[in-house]
Amino acid sequence: MARLSTEAEAWDVLEHIDDFARLAAIGRPAEAAEARGRIIAAAPHLGGWPASIQGLYEARGKGLVGGFTLPAVNIRGLTYETARALFRAMIATDGLAIFELNRAEVGFTAQDPAEFSALVLAAAIAERYSGPVFIQADHMMANATAFAADPEAETSALEDLIRKAVSAGFFNIDIDASTLVDLSFERVNDQQRPNARLTAHLARLVRGIEPAGLTISIGGEIGEVGAHNSTAEELVEYLEQFRALAGEMRGLSKVSVQTGTTHGGVPLADGTIAEVALDFETLGELSRLSRERYGMAGAVQHGASTLPEELFGRFPDVETAEVHLATGFQNLVMDHAAFPAELRDRIHEHCSGAYASERVPGETDRQFFYKVRKKAWGPFKADVIALPPETRGELGKALQARFEFLIRRLRATGTRGLADRFVADWRPSTASEGA
Repeated sequence: MARLSTEAEAWDVLEHIDDFARLAAIGRPAEAAEARGRIIAAAPHLGGWPASIQGLYEARGKGLVGGFTLPAVNIRGLTYETARALFRAMIATDGLAIFELNRAEVGFTAQDPAEFSALVLAAAIAERYSGPVFIQADHMMANATAFAADPEAETSALEDLIRKAVSAGFFNIDIDASTLVDLSFERVNDQQRPNARLTAHLARLVRGIEPAGLTISIGGEIGEVGAHNSTAEELVEYLEQFRALAGEMRGLSKVSVQTGTTHGGVPLADGTIAEVALDFETLGELSRLSRERYGMAGAVQHGASTLPEELFGRFPDVETAEVHLATGFQNLVMDHAAFPAELRDRIHEHCSGAYASERVPGETDRQFFYKVRKKAWGPFKADVIALPPETRGELGKALQARFEFLIRRLRATGTRGLADRFVADWRPSTASEGA
């Protein structure tokens, strides 16, 4: 965590928060590091502080709370404004949400954990948000090809990223070794063994570096999104193996499963998204099993942002703990009438050249750009940040409306009070500079 901040320094950050956020994102290396450090240090003094959702999820595992699903929002670009819109929606609905960045997004959005954390906390400061801020490292995912070629190097890369994330205030870590599941084995326990082993190894690392007095929430995953649907047997085999390896160590708070979605949805030639057959019965069964047998919060659903609106109300019906949302918000921004057509054209031109090898024969321009334009956030980060205030304002209003809709449909309204009851008020008051 960053160095301590005095009250005077904190108020200086508040007074110039827009400037600090801009420097944190696109400043020169030294000034960006200084801006990030000052934002992260000032945030606890101004109301919002990085927190672990562990206590709330433990309460859910005990049956003390339920009936809602928390939205976990991947923010790929326009991060400060998008986070501000989400905080405004949380305030308007008295609800909770999770801010997240996954391993792949660190690369293609050109946001390292320190930058992302600083911009989320800057948004909390700007919106005068008070309370815990759940910043999550989503899909700390093992690359199966890289792992097969050099497991030590791939594991080391994941360890390094997790250390950086925890240092920046990511106190919710989702470990995804589901890519290592080997369905060529006949027995499910053999299929899940490499997944459980790497998950337990990385969870032990997290427990070894978590700040004193804080229990980081750790999630696992049993089925890669877009692959075959998860089963109760897979869940049990994975968790039993994990628990045997973990011993007395505090375990997982949730588990991600596959029930029929894909990341980003499947675009059709006419620009619409293909319908999905989401298996809510299995999702409910896996959530119930993870709570009743293992004391976890429940199952997590990925790839949900492009689903039809009428489906969101069904997630709390089956006690889904979280839904992870990303592409729908990207679409809202890039396809919005206020988003400059000239910038969108340059993004498409860049994608046509940089990612031509990813084009599938017969794919339309709309399908191709839909698939690859997420990779333009990094190269065009400065251009997006430089959008006129009125443009950013229009995009922010649209995002806020969408966030409010999702919080309400997921029945997460009124959940901020649960944070007061169950989330530890841990603040980095004793963190040393550079820790």
